[in-house]
Amino acid sequence: MKSYKAIFLDWDDTIGDWTTAEHQALQDIYVHYQLNRLYPTFEDYLNAYKPYNLELWGKYGRGEVTKEWLHLQRFLRPIEGLSVTGDGLRDLAHEMGAEFLQLTNKYFCLLPDAEKVVRYLAAKYPLTIISNGFKEVQYYKFEHSGLAPYFTHTLISEEVGINKPQPGIFEIALQRNHISADEAVMIGDSYSSDIAGAKAAGIDQAWIHEGEAEETATYIVPGITDIIKIL
Repeated sequence: MKSYKAIFLDWDDTIGDWTTAEHQALQDIYVHYQLNRLYPTFEDYLNAYKPYNLELWGKYGRGEVTKEWLHLQRFLRPIEGLSVTGDGLRDLAHEMGAEFLQLTNKYFCLLPDAEKVVRYLAAKYPLTIISNGFKEVQYYKFEHSGLAPYFTHTLISEEVGINKPQPGIFEIALQRNHISADEAVMIGDSYSSDIAGAKAAGIDQAWIHEGEAEETATYIVPGITDIIKIL
């Protein structure tokens, strides 16, 4: 097995259970704002929200839209059918967005076995978090996870001014660890953000991916506990 000097990790859906927190927060939004006026079921609302949200995050990662644009538009577009005058829709979307961030903090939890794996890795390597998440949300999750002491460095894209998958944010991580690209490995669940970005920076990758993979990575494992087998 190749020897590494540092480990880079994504946070959302690699360590923290973002999928569950997001789902529960959106469910609360749907009920609170009576979105059944537009969408008969919560699943109908999800089908309107999620594809556009993913599209916006892709644009954000490429630097094509700002954080503020993403955060407003992902809630504004799905409610455009509501009968509200003037700036009412934008104001409502802003309100929904602010409540959504509070709710995702409320529903925050770690993925099963994530704490065990982080502790294991931290005993062997310096760990660096590399995240595109919004800083006010991410720092809350880091602090309340109990895992913050295990990370030597934390890179939030909006703070360093570069988003994954752009190689620059990975290069900053290398600089902060005083290592070269062949001495690190990036662990993440997103091919387009974590794995493709690390590849572009010349860094090995450990892709957490269940099922058949259409893309390649240095390592592909079905779950986070399988990281222990390769590192």
